[in-house]
Amino acid sequence: MRSILFVCLGNICRSPLADGITNKIAREKNLDLYIDSAGTSSFHKGEPPCENSQKVAKKYGINIYGLKSRPIVPKDLEEFEIVVAMDEQNKRDLLHYGFKKVYKLGDFGGLRGKDVPDPYYFIGFKGFEIVFDMIQKGVNALINDIQDGKNI
Repeated sequence: MRSILFVCLGNICRSPLADGITNKIAREKNLDLYIDSAGTSSFHKGEPPCENSQKVAKKYGINIYGLKSRPIVPKDLEEFEIVVAMDEQNKRDLLHYGFKKVYKLGDFGGLRGKDVPDPYYFIGFKGFEIVFDMIQKGVNALINDIQDGKNI
């Protein structure tokens, strides 16, 4: 079974969305994947995904209500084969933490290496729609690469 960890700063908006989207796709395609999400900080430890992330996920038939924010922990270094950061700062933090190989979600799906921005920097709900679309494109491409046997 392949394991994927999605990481953003607080684990309340972007990485839970990536977690939920990937779980939905894995179920639909009957893929044997272990998927989780975490934050590079413990600012929101134990909190559910933010309201707007839950709202945009629900709009697209994805349930992330049961997820709880957690920070990266040492066992993640050994437990996850594929580690995916939402932006360049998350990637640097993960490499500093000791992960050997970290991908950025923007490296997949024609996103041309872009960071998946924190939706809190947008005004209103539209930012969550934009971020959801970017995450969905990146996750679909990542899953396709895994299915195609690419060396990830």
